[in-house]
Amino acid sequence: MNELTEFLIYAVTISLSGVMAPGAMTAATIAQGARSRWAGLLISVGHGIVEMPLIALLMLGLHFFFAKPSVQIAIGLLGGAFLLWMGAGLLRQIRHQQAEESKHAGANSIGTGIALSATNPYFLLWWAAVGLKLAMDAKTLGMLALVLFAVVHWLCDVVWLSILSFAAYHTHKAAGLMGKRLQTGILCVCGIALLAFGIKFIYDATALMLTQSPQ
Repeated sequence: MNELTEFLIYAVTISLSGVMAPGAMTAATIAQGARSRWAGLLISVGHGIVEMPLIALLMLGLHFFFAKPSVQIAIGLLGGAFLLWMGAGLLRQIRHQQAEESKHAGANSIGTGIALSATNPYFLLWWAAVGLKLAMDAKTLGMLALVLFAVVHWLCDVVWLSILSFAAYHTHKAAGLMGKRLQTGILCVCGIALLAFGIKFIYDATALMLTQSPQ
C-alpha cells in the first residue's frame, strides 16, 4: 500500500466521523428525503458548492479569519436563525398537513445544502482545524493528492446523505400504506431537532459574544 492510498483511507475515516455525526444537516436531509429520494444527493451538491471553495480559501491562509470570535458569532447567529426558520416551517407544514412533495424540491435541497454549510460555525471551525490539517498533509503528497482528498471527502457526504434520504423516502412510502403516524412522528422529530440546533447555535454565539464584551 503506497503513501497516497494510506492517507486517503485515513482521511476517509476522519471524514466519516464528522459526516455521520447527527446534526442539522442530518435532520434536514431526513425531512426533505420524505419528499424526494434524491434530496440527500442534492443537499450534498449544495454542501460541495460551499466546501470546495472553502478548502481553497483555507489553503490560501484564511483559516485565521474563520477563527475570529466576531466571525463565529455572526455565523452562529445567522445559522441559528436559519435553523429556527426551517424547523418552524417544517412543524407548520405538518400541522397544516402540507407535507406533499414540492415541485421545486431539487432546487430547495441544493439551497438547503448551501445555507446549512455556510451558516454552520462548527462546520467552518472543523475545516479551520481538522480539515486544514488533512488538506495540508495531502498537499505534501502533491496537488493530485489534494484534489483526491477534496473529492473523496465530498463523496463521503454524498454517500451518507443519500443513504439517509433514500431511507427517509421509503419510510415515507411505507407510512402511506401503514398510516400517517410514523411519517408525522419522523418529521416532528426532525423539526424539533432543527429548532434545538438553532437554539444551540444562537446560545453558543451569545455566550461567545458575552465573553468578548469588555468587563
